[in-house]
Amino acid sequence: MPGLVVFGITGRMGQSLVRALREGRGAEAALSLCGAVASSASSRLGRDAALEGDPAGVVITADPGVSLKAAAVAVDFSVAGCVAGNARACALAGVPLLVGATGFDAATRAILERTAKDIPVLIAPNTSVGVSVVAKLVSIATSALGPSYDVEIFEAHHRMKRDAPSGTALALGEAVAGARGRDLEEVAIYDRTGQSAPRAPGSIGFSSLRAGDIVGEHTVIFAAAGERIEITHRATDRITFARGALRAAEWLIGRPAGLYGMQNVLGL
Repeated sequence: MPGLVVFGITGRMGQSLVRALREGRGAEAALSLCGAVASSASSRLGRDAALEGDPAGVVITADPGVSLKAAAVAVDFSVAGCVAGNARACALAGVPLLVGATGFDAATRAILERTAKDIPVLIAPNTSVGVSVVAKLVSIATSALGPSYDVEIFEAHHRMKRDAPSGTALALGEAVAGARGRDLEEVAIYDRTGQSAPRAPGSIGFSSLRAGDIVGEHTVIFAAAGERIEITHRATDRITFARGALRAAEWLIGRPAGLYGMQNVLGL
């Protein structure tokens, strides 16, 4: 069974991946955990990768190079500041990489794009299969409805999430902007505080909520005079992201070097 390395193993998504692998169903059964990487400051170093339940049989380390020796693919659900270093380690080891971490800057994005010239790199702000389908539906709706509809994107997550808007919200915004032939940064409105002018035609508004233990909710609203259309995805358990990540990781094995997304995995 091909080996999988998880960067950010002690986080919510890292442990959801352990749980999904343990399920042993469908695509998840095609991979086995062979490496578990955490921060050098983690108190979990030297312990089993499964923080709860049956042991995974893999010890947590801070050394990516050691973990990647037996790997066929790696997934990164660490933090934004670690993504570039993890990508470099995967490039040196020749191991395909799925990046599920969000909130990284343009410089890190550029590093991932350069890395994709040497290995397959899949960037997925959201690894849910359902969210990927929603993004496709949003693109279709944008093209069909035309530019007269105002677009607002609302997202909600747990109180500990660090980036806002979420990577998924931004990806949905890019789906709208792309369907309109625009660059998202030209039309995105992230904050209306202090604004006194009416809404700018063609703009895409974003709003974020951070509270409690909300796993993830995203709604794209198309509004015109007399009607409103809403396309919503709600996640109630991170296991859905873990299952999608494992499906994508398996798909990535054996692909040529290049930059990919969940749309490629699903043939969308």
